[in-house]
Amino acid sequence: MSVLTFTERGIFCPAGNFFIDPWAPVDRALITHGHSDHARPGHRRYLATAPAAPVIRHRLGGIALDTITYGEPRRIGDALVSFHPAGHVPGSAQIRVEVAGEVWVVSGDYKTEADGLSEPFEPVRAHAFVSECTFGLPVFTWAPQAQVLAGIDDWWAANAAEGRVSLLGAYALGKAQRLLAGVDASIGPILTHGAIEATCAVMRGQGIALPQTVPVTPATDLKAHPGALVLAPPSALGGPWARRFGAAETGVASGWMALRGVRRRRGAERGFVLSDHADWAGLNAAIRATGAERVFVTHGYTSVFRRWLADQGYDAEIVRTAFQGESLDSAEDTL
Repeated sequence: MSVLTFTERGIFCPAGNFFIDPWAPVDRALITHGHSDHARPGHRRYLATAPAAPVIRHRLGGIALDTITYGEPRRIGDALVSFHPAGHVPGSAQIRVEVAGEVWVVSGDYKTEADGLSEPFEPVRAHAFVSECTFGLPVFTWAPQAQVLAGIDDWWAANAAEGRVSLLGAYALGKAQRLLAGVDASIGPILTHGAIEATCAVMRGQGIALPQTVPVTPATDLKAHPGALVLAPPSALGGPWARRFGAAETGVASGWMALRGVRRRRGAERGFVLSDHADWAGLNAAIRATGAERVFVTHGYTSVFRRWLADQGYDAEIVRTAFQGESLDSAEDTL
């Protein structure tokens, strides 16, 4: 019997009678992190890491949510589970499941470069590994974070010097806070869309240090913040909310900016290649580090990546899910 099975409701552990990131209501759900394609409403019981819990509660309301610390072993039925840092967003986890000496790990979403905000990714040894492959093509190769942030600072400073606002699109959970923690806040004021500010408030409440921001409300005097950096979900950049800022230049921070033409599709003047997911090299390195012989791929370029892994000698399969994670038209940016 497999440690995990793949069902119409999600990834299921028969020995523990629980699901991991299920997309249909279940009795017990173990949640890797708070993005909407992983933390869904309607489950009777939830389990997540303590640092992920505040955002999950913010999104889902008064749910029955239990918490666990990284590395803490917990027996659920006949399964031994533990949560390990995934490096994706604060509180994100890989979930290790051991049954009768066999270990499977579900990665959730992950990135292998430490970002200074999320708990850094830690490889977990396993017999089988369930890996996302959102950016599972060789074209996706990330520059070091410091280099990308320096480019954003230069762009912002140049716009400010010419009297323009810098509108930067970033997902409301994870990417926006990573930018806040990494940009040079001395360049000018930082304004935030309501969706981003709400998530920042939750994280500040749990002790995560973020620079001071000015929430944009209908009453905000936008002229009082010349040369500002404005963080907003990408979906807000092309609408009336963004047009309020007048003379502005628009950018997007996303791994999708590595693809030719995506920046224009998003209606942005500048694209910054910055992702909260592993790039091609990161995916391959993470899989090698597990020592797993079986790999199940999900979320992204599954067919291409599965073939690549099979060519490298892995027993590789595709896991079909109801959600495909971050995409060019992701709803994740409305969190």
